[in-house]
Amino acid sequence: MNAMPHAVSGTIRASAAPADGLGTSAARARSAELERLIHEDPGRFRVLTGDRPTGRLHLGHYFGTLHNRVRLQHLGVETFVLVADYQVLTDRDVADDLSGHVEELVLDYLAIGLDPGRATIFTHSAVPALNQLLLPFLSLVSVAELNRNPTVKDEIAHSRQPSVSGLMFTYPVHQAADILFCKANLVPVGQDQLPHLEITRTVARRFNDRYGRGTAVLPEPEALLSPAPLLLGTDGTKMSKSRGNAIALAADADETARLIRRARTDSERHITYDPAGRPEVSSLVLLAALCQDRAPEQVAEEIGSGGAGALKRHVTEAVNEYFAPLRARRAHYAQDRGQLRRVLREGNARANALADATLEEVRRAMNSLY
Repeated sequence: MNAMPHAVSGTIRASAAPADGLGTSAARARSAELERLIHEDPGRFRVLTGDRPTGRLHLGHYFGTLHNRVRLQHLGVETFVLVADYQVLTDRDVADDLSGHVEELVLDYLAIGLDPGRATIFTHSAVPALNQLLLPFLSLVSVAELNRNPTVKDEIAHSRQPSVSGLMFTYPVHQAADILFCKANLVPVGQDQLPHLEITRTVARRFNDRYGRGTAVLPEPEALLSPAPLLLGTDGTKMSKSRGNAIALAADADETARLIRRARTDSERHITYDPAGRPEVSSLVLLAALCQDRAPEQVAEEIGSGGAGALKRHVTEAVNEYFAPLRARRAHYAQDRGQLRRVLREGNARANALADATLEEVRRAMNSLY
């Protein structure tokens, strides 16, 4: 892996952007500026993103985040992709078939076009220095701040455990370690993840103020918000692995057709694109439009009075055509499970080298090298 560009070591921030907040409107304005800067000089950015290996990735993941990762990689942005196996334990007692889920996640990454030669794919549990950063970072955040984090509140509310673990409570600070270990300065997030990223920025800022002695040891990463579409599951609620309403990337053409046939619509025969008034129908229209690179209004007009049956046939054809190359790549990579482990070994080695260097730098700043 190439050495980290010097420009990445400091925060890249608009002069008008507040240092103490990531309001949504400001974040969206800054994201537009960041997109321009990425196209001008992608080498000044380093991205950290990732997923928890809790099940098969689905179409919502693809159009929401995965497609954007490949785009950034192709633009030349240095990309780190975390398989967050430790974070599986935040809301469950046992990580069932964790090894299998990790392999499936890597398989999806390769199938969508992430290139291990250009993107570092690694696992939490294989990078000890990353996890050691959690301890000093926790000392920089108060219990009250963690209590106020709305994302943690939501995750706790939807936890399937009878009680909340300490790991769940400290999740935002662990995520800060995920981002800062490699000195990522750009994090693609949805609007609901802005509070998590603000904790990371707070940790970096407080560490620099307390231990930096006038230098920025850690960057304050910025949010890259994308207009990610919200795709509903087959039951009309948000598409989710845990709700059993998703269309997986690994699904074949027949399974995809079966799932789309059972998707919820409404009783009105004429098809329109009206996300507020007709969310289920509009989500299907949007899915077809994303696959065909068309405006959803055009798709709806084309189907017209064909009804739900015609809509579902149209969506099935669009999805199966779009994802056919991805499915072929996935089948190819699945023939060599050893390659998946090699990808992780190589990514873990790169991640460990960076994490060791960052931990040493952090300990030196804290005057705790012995």
